[in-house]
Amino acid sequence: MGLELYMVGVIVEDMPRAVEFYRRLGVDVPADSETKQHVEVKMSGMTFFLSTHRLNARWDPAKTDPASGGYKMILEFYLKTREELDAKYAEMIGYGYQSHHAPFVTPFNMYFAFINDPDGNTILLSSEVGA
Repeated sequence: MGLELYMVGVIVEDMPRAVEFYRRLGVDVPADSETKQHVEVKMSGMTFFLSTHRLNARWDPAKTDPASGGYKMILEFYLKTREELDAKYAEMIGYGYQSHHAPFVTPFNMYFAFINDPDGNTILLSSEVGA
């Protein structure tokens, strides 16, 4: 039996705000998603979803507002070049989203930048250093 990653989801407080963020990031979120409690997007052979705390409280009320502190997860979005990463980072910061760490070269020769989505989830933008 082989294990495959099938879905990655983000639980959000405010769907319209989350949809706007992920669209600006470049995720092809379907039209009218702002009015939904759950939205799925097929990406690279898997599914990315946004779901509201309110919807998830129906089956797991204890997890409706998890305590914050440290990373619980990081969503990584790959861009083909450093220039694309720098442009996307600047664009998102220009929209007023919070920088968690400006672009930098890692010790393992990758190019990273971190921003926070509207719910405080850490988003990693990455590219190859030489790309």
